[in-house]
Formats: sequence, C-alpha cells, structure tokens
Amino acid sequence: MRLHRLDITAFGPFGASQSVDFDDLSAAGLFLLHGPTGAGKTSVLDAVCYALYGSVPGARQGGGQGMTLRSDHAAVGTRTEVRLELTVAGRRLEITRQPPWERPKLRGKGTTVDKAQTWLREYDATTRDWKDLSRSHQEIGEEITQLLGMSREQFCQVVLLPQGDFARFLRADAEARGKLLGRLFDTRRFAEVEKHLAERRRTTEARVREGGATLLADAHRMQQAAGSAMELPELAPGEPGLAEAVLRAAAVARGTARELLAVADCRLTATESAQATAERDLADTRELDRLQRRFAEARERAARLAERADAHRAAQERMERGRKAEAVAPALELRDAADTEHRAAAAAEARARVRLPQALADAGVTGLTAAARRAAEELGSLDSARRAERRLTELVEERAGLDRQERADDDVRQEAETWLAGWETTRAGLQGRVDGAQEAATRAEQLAVQRDPAQRRLDAARQRDRLTDDTEEARRQALASAERAVEARAHWLDLKEQRLHGIAAELAANLTDGAPCAVCGATEHPAPARKSAGHVDREAEERALAAYQAADERRADAERHLGTVREALAAATAEAGDAPTARLAEAAGELEREYTRTRAVASGLHAAQEELRRAEREREERVAAQQQAAVRSASRVAGRERLEREQAALEEELTRARGTAESVEARAAQLERQAALLTEAADTARAAENTAQRLKDADARLADAAFRAGFDTPGDAAAALLDDAAHRELQRRLDAWQSEDAAVRAVLAEADTADAARRPSADLAAAERAAADAGRRLREASSARDAAARCCAELDRLSAQATASVRRLAPLREEHTRVARLASLAAGTSADNERRMRLESYVLAARLEQVAAAATARLLRMSSGRYTLVHSDDRTGRGRSGLGLHVVDAWTGRERDTATLSGGETFFASLALALGLADVVTDEAGGVRLDTLFIDEGFGSLDDQTLDEVLDVLDALRERDRSVGIVSHVADLRRRIHAQLEVVKGRSGSVLRQRGAG
Repeated sequence: MRLHRLDITAFGPFGASQSVDFDDLSAAGLFLLHGPTGAGKTSVLDAVCYALYGSVPGARQGGGQGMTLRSDHAAVGTRTEVRLELTVAGRRLEITRQPPWERPKLRGKGTTVDKAQTWLREYDATTRDWKDLSRSHQEIGEEITQLLGMSREQFCQVVLLPQGDFARFLRADAEARGKLLGRLFDTRRFAEVEKHLAERRRTTEARVREGGATLLADAHRMQQAAGSAMELPELAPGEPGLAEAVLRAAAVARGTARELLAVADCRLTATESAQATAERDLADTRELDRLQRRFAEARERAARLAERADAHRAAQERMERGRKAEAVAPALELRDAADTEHRAAAAAEARARVRLPQALADAGVTGLTAAARRAAEELGSLDSARRAERRLTELVEERAGLDRQERADDDVRQEAETWLAGWETTRAGLQGRVDGAQEAATRAEQLAVQRDPAQRRLDAARQRDRLTDDTEEARRQALASAERAVEARAHWLDLKEQRLHGIAAELAANLTDGAPCAVCGATEHPAPARKSAGHVDREAEERALAAYQAADERRADAERHLGTVREALAAATAEAGDAPTARLAEAAGELEREYTRTRAVASGLHAAQEELRRAEREREERVAAQQQAAVRSASRVAGRERLEREQAALEEELTRARGTAESVEARAAQLERQAALLTEAADTARAAENTAQRLKDADARLADAAFRAGFDTPGDAAAALLDDAAHRELQRRLDAWQSEDAAVRAVLAEADTADAARRPSADLAAAERAAADAGRRLREASSARDAAARCCAELDRLSAQATASVRRLAPLREEHTRVARLASLAAGTSADNERRMRLESYVLAARLEQVAAAATARLLRMSSGRYTLVHSDDRTGRGRSGLGLHVVDAWTGRERDTATLSGGETFFASLALALGLADVVTDEAGGVRLDTLFIDEGFGSLDDQTLDEVLDVLDALRERDRSVGIVSHVADLRRRIHAQLEVVKGRSGSVLRQRGAG
C-alpha cells in the first residue's frame, strides 16, 4: 500500500482545505511530520484512517456518527471532506468521505443534517480517467478491508506505529500482551475453539449427569419394588462406577425376588387345599341345618293346623248352608225387585198428590182423570185471546215507533237550527282562508323571482373566499418556482463558468500527435492541459441547462396559474360584491324561509275553496232536512189516533179472557200446569195399585221356596246366602287349609328330613368361621404370590431399562472423557499441559516468536549488535506461560526482561518491535505490501549516535521501496530529515506546509 495524495477540508483543526502530496514527501524515503503540540499532527494520520475505514482511532471518533470530526474553525457553508488517493494491490484508488453535516436550512430558519457521503473511484490507465466504483458505505468498507487485509485496529498498529503503545507492550505482563496481539492477529477463532471445547465439556458432562440421574432413578424404582432386598450404591449421578454398582444391586434384588416367588407358590397351593376342605364342610353343615330347620318348621305348622281345626269345620258348615240358600236366591231377588218398585210408585204418587189443589188431594184415579179432561177443554178455548194479545203488543210497538220518529225529527230540526244560526260566521272564516291563500300565492311568485339572484351572489361570495386562499397558495408556489428557477440558472452559470475555466483540458483531450491544435494551430503538444478533479464537461453543463429550462417552464406555468386564479377571483368579487359571505348566506336563508312559508300557505288555497263549497252544500242539505221533518210530524197525528181506537177494543176483549191472570198466556200456562199435574197424579196412583199387587204375589212365592230349601223363614234363607266376595274368601280359606295340611304331611314323611332331625344340631357359625378363615388365608397367599410375581416382573423390566441406560451412558461417558481432556488441554488446566498455556496463548506465542525474530534483525543494527529480542514461554509467578519477551545483552551474555531497558533502549527496542510486528502482520494479512509507514514520537530520548543508527535502520527501509514518516517535534530531526510536512496552528485553524527532499 502506497499513499499518493491527501486532501482535507474542515477536518479536525484544519478550518480550510489542505493538501498533502505523499509522492513528493516519499521521494527521499524518510519525511518528517512536525509541529507544535496541539497543532494537529495526529489529525493528519486520523484523516488517513478516516478515509480508509470511515472512523478514527480510539475516543477521537466521538459520538454523532462522526459529526465531531468537523473543524470548529470551518466556515458555515463549508462541508467537511477527506479525499485520499492511494495504490493498493496494484490498483490506484481514490476514496472521498464526507461525515454527517449539520448545516443551515436553505429556506426558513434552523438547521438540517445531511447524511454522510462516500465515493470510491479507480484510475483506468487505458483511458487515463477515473471510473466510479461505488457510493455505498458498506460496499466501500468491505472492498478496502479486503484489499488491505487488515482491520482498523491492525492498520493503526502496523501503518501508524504508536511508539508509546509498543513501549508499554515491552513492559506489560502476559495478559496485556495477549490482548494486544489478539487484536492484531485476530485469534478470536482459537478463543472460540477454547469456548467451544469448554461448552462441549459442560454439555457432555450434563448429558452424563443426566444419564446417571436416569440410571439412579431406575435404581430407586427397583429399590421401591424390591424393598429391603436391595441396597443402593452411595454414588452421585456422573460418578464413575455408578453403572456397575447399580447392575450388581439389581442382580441381587432379582435373585431374592425369585426365591420369594417360589415360597409364595408353595404357600398358595397349601392354602387352596385347606380352603376347598373348609368349603365342603360348610356345605354339609348348611344342608344339615336346612333339613333340621325344615322338620322343625313342619312340626310347628302341624300344631297350628290342629289349633284351627274347629274354625275349619265351621267354615265347611257355612259353605254348605250357602249352597242351600242359592236355591232361594231367585225368589229373594224377585221379592226385593217388587218391593223396590212398589216403594218407588208410592213415593211418586205422594209427590204428585202434594202438588194438587186441596179439593183434589184425596180423589181417586177416576176423579183425577175427569178433572184433567176439563182443564184441557178450557185451555183450547184461549186461542182467540192469544191472537188479540199479540195484536195489542204490535200496536204498542207501532206507537213507540211513532214516538221515536217524532223525537228523531225534533233532533234534526234542532240540529239544523243550531248549525244554521252560525252559518254566517263559518262562511266568513272559510272565505278569509281562501283570500289569505290567494295573497300567499302572489307573494310566493314575487319571492321566487328574488331567490336565484340571491343564491348566485352567495355562491359567488363562497367562490371568492375560496379563490382568495387559492390565490395566496398560487402566489407562494409561483414565488417558490421563481426562486428554484433562479437557483437552477445560477447553478448552470456556475457550471458553465467552471467549464470555461477548464476548457483547455477539454480541448487538450482531443489533441493528437501531429494534428494541429484547434486554438493555436501547433502540431506539437508538449504540455497539454489535464483535467483537474471536479472537471465540468459538456454533458454536465447541458444537464444543468436542461434543469434550468425545466425550472423556468415550471415558473411560467405557476405564473400562468396565478393569473388564471386572479381572474377568477375578480369575476367572483364582481358578482358577489364586498358583502361578507356570512351576511349574504343569512339573507339568502331568510329569503328561502319566507318563500317556503308562503308556498306552504298558498298550497292550502284549493283545500280552502273545497271546504267552502262543502259548507254551502251542507247548509242546503240541513234546510231541506228541517222542512221534511216538519211534514212527517204533521202526517203522524192521524196514524196515532187510529191506533188508540184499536188498542181500546183489544184491551176490553183480553180483560174478559184473562180473568184473574195477568195475561192470556199466564192463564194458558196455569191451565197447562193444572192439566199436567192431574194427569201425572192419575198415572202414579194407577201404578201404585199395580205394584202393590205384584209385591203380594212375590211374598207368597218366597215363603214357599224357603220352606222347600229347609229354612224356617225367608229371613233365615236370606241370612245364609253368600255374596260373591264372601264365597270366594271362604273357599280360599278352605283350600289353603287343605294345601297346608297336605304339605305338612309330605315334609314329615321325608326320610332324610326325619333322619336329620334325629341328629345333633348343626353348628353353622363355626363352619362359616372356619371357611372364612380358610378364604382369608387363601387371599393373603394369593396376594403375596401376585406381589412377588409383580416384583419379579417389575425388577426384570427395570433391570432391562437400567441395562439400556448403562449402554446409552457408556458412549456419553467416553465422549465426555475425550472432550474434557481436550478442553483442559486447550484451557491450560490439564496435567499434560506442563506450561499451563492456553490454545490462544500458544498461537499468540508463535506469532510473538515471529515478531521477536523480525524485530531482532533491526534491533541488532540499532543497538550496534548488543541487544537481541527473544520469546520466552516460562511461567511468571502463578500465571500462565507463553507470552514472555526478554532481551539478550551481548555485552553481558545475560538474558533479562524487557521492562529493565532504559528510556532510549526502550525506544529503539519498541521501534524494532513495531517494525517487526508490521512485517508479521503484513504477512498474516496476505502479503499486502506496506510502502508507507508512520512512526509516532519517542525520538527525543535518543542520543546522537543512537539516533543516527535508528535513522540508518529506517533509511534502510528504502531498499524495499518504502517511505517512512516520522511524527515528532524534536528539533534535531528537522536538520537531519529534509522532506518535511509542517503543521502550523493559528487562530483561524491549522494549516499544512510541505517541503520536498530538494
């Protein structure tokens, strides 16, 4: 990597634009970057780092995404920018970076933030022009990191050599050296290997513990199944020997369980035999007890039958008398029916005679029949009186109708007179409504003429208000378009001016050797002008011109739109006048409401006229009705007189026919009731005589039947007679006695029952207790046998499960042993790692050994062959080894720690270490050649001779075509190094002054 040019604007302490030509400074191999403290020497190196990586080292980056990099001395309109031109991997690149910038707004007050910008260009030697590659921050960062092969931290340690850091590196302990080397050589992958192995160890250990816990859980379940026959090993999950101990204990438990199962089988066989014997004895005892109880019950039943023998004989006699009385039953039934019939006929005769007149109460059948005939004859003579009574009723109804008609006509005359009395008032009111509606119709026509002009004026006022706002908005847009057109024109003119300034380079680009120049005509072109950075060509000028023309067209469109809006506003204002819109809206609303009201009133004109016509027709109808009612009243007088004469004649006839009754119908009803009562009394008297004769005949037949059946009187026969329920009950009792007697005789005749009765009483309770004890012992033995069998099966299942767990655990334990050994070895805690060196430390130690070898080649020259740097992997105290660094003193032949070096010795030792580290890191980064290096401070601690030797070593770098920049404020270096870059600070910011080797 070689730096060519650096351009800085508003960066750090540099308020204006500054440039550094590294090609000029590097011509001598060594150049000096000097200036007073705080002038900005480090800021030059920061600018290089920022151009490459987009950030600066350490805390100088600050916050705000690089906004703090802006110079406080920069002008308000100047943007911070860093441009670096360099060659890396055979490619010449130009990187331009602009950090975020807080600038004033172009319009209005306040500030706005422009985003960071990045450009990457590559010089094409064929076309001799720069080619844009990318403007993406991420793509450019990845491209630069890939080309350099170094991170920002590595670049700052290798290219910008900070001597103070390496001096501390020489005095640091192993841990601090490890951190620095880890950042430089990126040994994170080895640390990740350590972490991965440690994590694998924890994972495999957890899996082993988990497998051991599962195995131990199986062992606990086997112990619960086996009880005291199994003892668990006192080992924790994951401990060695756990699997073997569990398998041994399981084997012992299985053997014990099988022995217990054999004992339980023998016990179960014995208890089954004893239980069968006890069941047979219990069955025999139960049978004996049953027979003995059967015999005893039969003896008790026989005794009870003997006690009921008299009652049985009485029942038999009662049944015999009942059978004899059944022959008398028809006569008894006939006599009872005759008696019932006679009693009913006598009661009916008594009831009928009670309702007869006193004179006929004791009359016979003949007298009653004659009286009934006379009442019927008188009833037939009342038909003429009934017709007269009906006609009298009709006459009363006719007179009532005439009265109703008279009252109705009176009502009609009175209602007509009342209505006609208010006719003039009603007619005046209806006529007033018609007149009001006609006036409202006329008013509505007048208002209709005023509505449209008022509405048009209101619409114009509203359009006037809206166009006022549109005019203001159009005016603002026209003003903005004019400003943009002015800016576009200014930009076009600026580009045009820039192109005119660089027109020589544009013309020179078309020159050809031997062809005359278009300006001077010369055919030789010894020094054609070259395009500078930011050159404006014809295309850029034409684009700016096109942008200006487009902006000017938009300005013209905006002005035309403004004119159109203003014309519309003037027309609306002329239509609406100066009256406010609210007042016009109120007036239009009032006019509309008045129009609506008058229209509503006018709409009732037809209805009012119709109502007036209906009222006039109703007046004519009422006058006619009044006259007709008077005519009908006069005609009813003659009809009423005729009805009165006919009514008097009919009333005289009915008085004679009614007699003492209220009416003819009442007299006819009396006669009908009298005839019916007489007829009923005659019939009931005749029926009573007939039933009395039939009862007498039935008594004679009953007495004869009772005598023939053997009874003294009919009453004795009736008492002996049984009804159906009593007969069935008595027969049931007789049959039950017979059945019980036969059953008792059969039981007493059984041989086995009699034999059982002669034997001693059966002890059923003792036999049941013996059988229950035998059954309980059998259940206990069966349960014990089942428990033993389940224990054996469970132990077999759990043993198989434990065996499977042991087989699964074996490869896990083997893997854990292997991983744990590797993790301990990589972590430096294994006994096999004698120096207790971690894997990352081992890799860093190898890198440090390379760095020490590369540094020794330069340290020998700087120290005149006295000092040599060597790597040491000895342990320091209780720490780990691997990152020790010693210096060998050739004058004394002793090896000592680098912390014992003096200040000057520390400087050139750290310088040699830095140069050696740069070589190793460069090789580590893929062999990218570093042609430009910077060394920061430390030269003030050297004497003249040592300083000459150090400068000789640095000057020897030129043999490899390298250039070394020394950052120092030592005055003696300004005399020794001719190529210089001076940083001069001032009130308006620092500036750079460059002086070449000449």
